[in-house]
Amino acid sequence: MTAFACRPGKPHPVGATPGAEGVNFSLYSQHATGVELSLFAKANDKEPSQTITLDPAINRSFFFWHVHVDGLKPGWHYAYRVDGPRNKADGHRFNPAKVLLDPYARGISNLLWDRVAACGDSDNLHQSMRCEVIDPADYDWEGDRPLARPMKDSIIYEVHVRGFTASASSGASAPGTFRALMDKIPYLMELGITAVELLPIFDFDETEVVRQMPDGARLRNFWGYSTIGYFAPEASYCASKEEGEHIRELRDLIKAMHAAGIEVILDVVFNHTSEGNHLGPTLHFKGIDNLTYYILVDNDRRYYMDYTGCGNTMNCNHPISDKFIQDCLEYWVRELHIDGFRFDEGSILSRDEDGRPMRHPPALWNLELSETFVDTKLIAEAWDAAGLYQVGNFPGMRWAEWNGRYRDDVRRFVRGDPGIVGAVATRIAGSADLYQWNGRGPDNSINFVNCHDGFTLMDLVSYNTKHNDANGEGNRDGIDDNLSWNCGWEGDTESAEIRSLRKRQIKNFAAILMLSQGVPMFLAGDEMGRSQDGNNNAYCQDNAVGWLNWTLLEQNRDLFEFFKGMIALRKRCSQLRRENYFQGQVNGHGVAEIAWHGCQLNAPGWNDPACRVLAVTLGALVDGEPDLHVMMNMDDRLLPFEIPVLTERRWWRYADTALGDAALDAAAAAATAIDGAEYLVTGRSVVILASR
Repeated sequence: MTAFACRPGKPHPVGATPGAEGVNFSLYSQHATGVELSLFAKANDKEPSQTITLDPAINRSFFFWHVHVDGLKPGWHYAYRVDGPRNKADGHRFNPAKVLLDPYARGISNLLWDRVAACGDSDNLHQSMRCEVIDPADYDWEGDRPLARPMKDSIIYEVHVRGFTASASSGASAPGTFRALMDKIPYLMELGITAVELLPIFDFDETEVVRQMPDGARLRNFWGYSTIGYFAPEASYCASKEEGEHIRELRDLIKAMHAAGIEVILDVVFNHTSEGNHLGPTLHFKGIDNLTYYILVDNDRRYYMDYTGCGNTMNCNHPISDKFIQDCLEYWVRELHIDGFRFDEGSILSRDEDGRPMRHPPALWNLELSETFVDTKLIAEAWDAAGLYQVGNFPGMRWAEWNGRYRDDVRRFVRGDPGIVGAVATRIAGSADLYQWNGRGPDNSINFVNCHDGFTLMDLVSYNTKHNDANGEGNRDGIDDNLSWNCGWEGDTESAEIRSLRKRQIKNFAAILMLSQGVPMFLAGDEMGRSQDGNNNAYCQDNAVGWLNWTLLEQNRDLFEFFKGMIALRKRCSQLRRENYFQGQVNGHGVAEIAWHGCQLNAPGWNDPACRVLAVTLGALVDGEPDLHVMMNMDDRLLPFEIPVLTERRWWRYADTALGDAALDAAAAAATAIDGAEYLVTGRSVVILASR
């Protein structure tokens, strides 16, 4: 094969950029002394077709190494070798024996990959990954754009791409793939959610064995929270095995979601990488410029500071790392039309180069102020594994936060803990104690009761303790304090009474979530009673434990209809989707925008240590929309609740979670007028009245 001719190239843009005359390659490394670019005609070629040695005199501008390869086309593959200082105690891990990925690679192949070979110091050419040259312009978006829905109107559905359809019960055409998720769009539309939040789809090592079990079973990296390729979609989620199709299939999914009015939010992981600690593999950053990309132990830089609980910590506020994060997310918005991002352990992005929290971290403020992201949703998990907890105090103004305080207070209340109704009212009203003090609003709060990390909603009402033995860690992994209640029996039961109570508790959670100010988020499968058998950390369960069993939809159709009905109510009532906190106003027919009660009107049990009841009236903000009166009884007893008197309207029952297993049917519920001065609310239930 004739060798490609080369020119010096340009330092920007970083990565492999195809053009009319070939491909420009650019790689950052401040401390490297030598860089080689290897070109492969096919992903599984063990030997390169051509190796290009970059001359620092002509192929380096400041700390960017670059070359233009004339005539090279998309579809070719490439990798790097980088040489430089090898004193690990000083933080340098250069090793030209290691084949390295381009951090900006838009496609990655692992056909030859062996993770063990990437560890240690030996040459791993024949067991390494390859990057693919991809032209992102080669796609017809047919006029599609990100949807830019206001945050206050969002209802977020957290989904694992593979787990959502991997089960044969899904009936999907290609289970576990982007295409299979497309098959489920009609289901998502019927449910009524406005956005899917996908667990990590940046390329990760799905072959990584995290544990070998005594019976020979190998537990693998299922959730994908150890990123390898930040610009590359996870290839195993692609139905087609042709090179480059992973981007096309993902774009097809996003375009179809947008056509259905559904936004796509990505769970992104910049806090750590798949390279792990000093014993982990060398994939890219370690071998390219370890001292730049990671926070290292100050007095012995062989070792990594681990603020993440995952072995290493990205040095996010170094200018180069900051640029990398910005470039990455701009690519996903510009080229893949992504609507938003949720940042795993987002507090890491507020730490400086020594690991200390910053008041104005550039990595976060540059995202907040970027014109590219003006309509992009930015959501933070506002804590990290080293104890930095920033809920209500995350740097920036428009960042939304996973509200862990909401989760904990609502769990305690529905569990039946007494004396916390004041805290619960604060959460339902939008957590003003957390966000109002610096001018933020209810839509800065992502309200959730549970997520992928922890119990499913069914397990939250079925288990008092975690049951993670299947993970092979002696049940030591996963959180211990789940604030759960098993309704009187641990795990599955044949008791009709307990099963009914559990469904009622799930409906209670769903009702409170959808009635709260802020942005609701719930986990895929909660609406059909999905269980993980008490496993609250199913990160390695690529099996029936981690997959959604779609037969549950018919078994628990009432749960689905209840979620669907509550979502419909939230969309109908603008007083549930406020941008600002309550001001004490009264609407045109005499109902206050908010009023709190106990069993008696205007007498909430703020100071009653035994109180387990709460009621609230929410006046309509828009003519033609209903006022709402909500009664929440988490006591065990049947209790009478007083009902506000309306002068121009009547109350009609919209929902009562104690009405057996009957599904919430808005039309039937609206036919039930409530004329008395009181309503008897069953213990551990929620009643919703709507006016008309």
